[in-house]
Amino acid sequence: MIRHECGLFAIHSHDDAARLAYFGLYAQQHRGQESAGIVSADGAHVYEHRGMGLVPDVFSETDLQALEGRVALGHVRYSTTGVSALRNAQPLLVHFRGQAIAVAHNGNLINVQALRDELEQEGSIFNTSNDTEVFIHMLARSLRKHDLPEAVREVCAKVRGAYCLLVLVDSTLIAVRDPVGFHPLSLGRLDGSPVFASETCAFDLLEAEHVRSLLPGEMYIVDEAGERSMRLRDAEQVKTRQCIFELIYFARPDSYVFNEQVYHCRKEMGCQLANESTPDVDFVMPFPDSGVYPALGFAHCSDLPYEHAMIRNHYVGRTFIQPSHSMRSFGVRVKINPVRPMIEGKRICIIDDSIVRGTTVMTRVQKLRELGAREVHIRISSPPVRFPCYFGIDFASRGELIAARYTLPEIIRILNVDSLHYLSIDGLLRSVMHSDRYCLACFNGDYPLAGAESGKHRLETFCARIAD
Repeated sequence: MIRHECGLFAIHSHDDAARLAYFGLYAQQHRGQESAGIVSADGAHVYEHRGMGLVPDVFSETDLQALEGRVALGHVRYSTTGVSALRNAQPLLVHFRGQAIAVAHNGNLINVQALRDELEQEGSIFNTSNDTEVFIHMLARSLRKHDLPEAVREVCAKVRGAYCLLVLVDSTLIAVRDPVGFHPLSLGRLDGSPVFASETCAFDLLEAEHVRSLLPGEMYIVDEAGERSMRLRDAEQVKTRQCIFELIYFARPDSYVFNEQVYHCRKEMGCQLANESTPDVDFVMPFPDSGVYPALGFAHCSDLPYEHAMIRNHYVGRTFIQPSHSMRSFGVRVKINPVRPMIEGKRICIIDDSIVRGTTVMTRVQKLRELGAREVHIRISSPPVRFPCYFGIDFASRGELIAARYTLPEIIRILNVDSLHYLSIDGLLRSVMHSDRYCLACFNGDYPLAGAESGKHRLETFCARIAD
C-alpha cells in the first residue's frame, strides 16, 4: 500500500477563517490521517489547535470557536520525516522576538540532516523530528536581516527537495511551491478572500472559485496591503518535474492537479492500458477504490463488461481493533469482500493503479482462486515501481519493491496470476496533457535533483536517531 502525502489549506481575510480551514482539511483527509492542526490569527493574537487522528476527531465545535481571527492555515499529516507523534503535528507554531511564526509543509527536504546539524552546532534546540522545524529555525534567523518575503526566499535557496509551504507571520500569509514543482498547491477565491489548498476538491466543498495552480518556484504573498506574486531565486534554472503519482493515486479524482483533471487522466490511463494488453476474459473489475477509474477506461476501450465483484467496507478506520495472529488475513477481509456468485468459474481481469510490495495483491488473488475463479489476469495503470521516492512519498526501499527484485515472469508466478501487464511509460505520458513536466523517478530512477539517494540515506539515519 502506498502512503499518502500531507494536505495544506489556508485562507486570508475571512470572518469564518478557522471553520473554513476545518472543512478545507476535511476535503483533503485522504492526504493524511495521522494528525491535523489549524493555526489562526487576528493580528495581535495567534491561536492553535492540533491533535492526532482524523479531522472530525481532532476538532470540536468548542475548538473551532476558540480559533479566532480572519487568517487561518491548516494541515493534515502523513509523516515522511519524523515519527508519528503529537509534537510533529502541524502547523508548527513558534514565537520569536515578539512575532508568532507558523509553518505548514508538504514534501521532503533531502538535505535536512545537514541543515539541522549546522543549526545545532550554532546553538539551535529542536522540539520535533520533522523537517518543518528546520525551516522555521532558518526563517527566524533570516528575519533578523530581511522582511518576511525576502527571508522566505533566502531559506528556500538553501533547502533542497520537495516542498509546498504555507507561512503565517502576524497577519501576512505566504504560499510557496518549490522550483521543481513536485507537489500541487492551488490558489482559489471565496467571497473575495484568497484561499490555498493542495487540491481543488477543498475549493469545491467551500464553493470557492479555483483561480489557478501556483507555478513551480512561485511565492504568493497576502497581507493587509493586498496580494502579489514573486519568484524564488534561480527558479527559472530548474526543470519542472511534478509528481505523476498525484494523478495515478494520491489526489482525489474530482480534483484538478497540475492543471490536469484527475478523473480524466485515470480513465485515460485505463484506456491506454487496454490498448496495450487486453486479455480474453468475461469481465473487468477494479480493486476498490484506487482501481475504479482506470477500470472504467479499460472497460470502455476494450469493450468488456465492467463489474464490481469486490465490495469495499468504507467504515474501516485507523482505530479498528486489530485481530489476533490466528485470524489470518482478517485485516484484508474486513476491508474488501467478494461477491461470490460473480467469481466462480469466471475469467477475470483485475485493474489496479500500482503494485508496490505485492503483498496485498497476492492475498486478494489467493481469495479469488479459493472462490473458484477460472483465470485471474491483472492489469496495472502505471509502470513498475522499481525505485524509491525521496521527495515526500512513502515508497519502500528498493529491496522491498517487488518490481525491483523480480522479473515479470517471476512476479506472475509469485502473485499466482495467469497474466500481468503494467502500463508503459509512453502510455502513461499519453494519458496526461503536459507529458514533459513529470517526475518518473520511481519508474526509471532518473531523479530530478542530483544527490537524492545520498541525501535520503542521511535523512533515514537522522529519522532513526530522532525516533530512538
